[in-house]
Amino acid sequence: MNPNAASLWPGPRWTLAFLLACLGMLGPFSIDTYLPAFSGIAQSVGATPVQMQQTLSSYLFGFALMNLFHGALSDSLGRRPIVLGGMAAFTAASVGCALADTIGQLVFWRAVQGMSAGAGMVVSRAIIRDMFPPADAQRVMSQVTIYFGIAPAVAPMVGGFLFVHADWHVIFWFLAAIGLALFLANWRWLPETLDAPARQPFEAGHLMRGYWQMVRSPRFMALVLASGVPFNGMFLYVLSAPVFLGEHLGLGPTEFFWFFCLTIGGIMAGAWLSGRLAGRIKPRHQIRHGFVIMLLVSVLNVALNFFFEPAVWWSMWPVAIFAFGWSLMVPVVTLMVLDLVPERRGMASSVQACIGSLANAMVAGALAPLVMHSALALAWASLGLMGIGIVAWVWVKPQLQVESAGSVG
Repeated sequence: MNPNAASLWPGPRWTLAFLLACLGMLGPFSIDTYLPAFSGIAQSVGATPVQMQQTLSSYLFGFALMNLFHGALSDSLGRRPIVLGGMAAFTAASVGCALADTIGQLVFWRAVQGMSAGAGMVVSRAIIRDMFPPADAQRVMSQVTIYFGIAPAVAPMVGGFLFVHADWHVIFWFLAAIGLALFLANWRWLPETLDAPARQPFEAGHLMRGYWQMVRSPRFMALVLASGVPFNGMFLYVLSAPVFLGEHLGLGPTEFFWFFCLTIGGIMAGAWLSGRLAGRIKPRHQIRHGFVIMLLVSVLNVALNFFFEPAVWWSMWPVAIFAFGWSLMVPVVTLMVLDLVPERRGMASSVQACIGSLANAMVAGALAPLVMHSALALAWASLGLMGIGIVAWVWVKPQLQVESAGSVG
């Protein structure tokens, strides 16, 4: 934690949390905003469905690739320059997408969007730990989690509205406006939170040793898996929403909002409770509660889909409850990841975000198309993704001393 944190942000804590939350939501929000316009974009630029899928894949892999470097660079150059550079590049890339008139141009600018969008998400986590002691950091991280979880659910609704009432170009102009607003807001208000003596040398060998130190640490990698993979148990349903809601549940496009409202409600309730529990119960107990909720509702979801046909009145509730359990535990696990390597929190956030993004990309590109046409297969896949996280946590929990920060060995 920066010893001068109190003087760096003299305003109310919630205002900094809101600014960091907006940075954190940009990446997941811009992944899905244009999905409702897929068919319109394809007709406009003469693209095939496979080529349109490349616009999503290029974003996701660009997002995952650069997430590996945003935080590490912020450990050396400072948090503020990386955030401002990322917002400037995202704004320019969004303009490029809006002006694109071929599928090749759109794929290129979507890749640049992805490479820049993660800067805010990755660096904002390090900023939180720069500025707040553990219990307060958990409260702020919980607020950021609300926005992070809401973003992929709200984005298709916003994009669909803009596409119906304007055209697909407006979606990217809207994203450009968001990027510009975030750049200006952070230029005006975001302080440099990395204490000067804590900066790491900007040298390739030093960076590579840091990455190797983390990826060869079983404790670190287990915590990263515990924090990143379970999200996909919920995200799988968001990615599969047109089939899950339209084919399995028979809902019309104007009725999809019920699913997103329930999921968002689960995320908000879990994140709110996570913040309220900060400093009141042991972090490992809070994580256990979150995983138990996800496990029980995932098993129930599989059983219901095995014995009954999907129905509107029950099929959406397991996803909402799963979202509640996920957002209850993930702020705590994220802080544990950062505190394992207090001298390289930016790099730790980078590795965590990169692995989570790669998992998202694989679920979007491979798993979701494979299972979305069966409600039972969706339930099993969601349980399996959550299971990876719970196995990682059960394995690493006995090795952690939660009350004191350790170091990667």
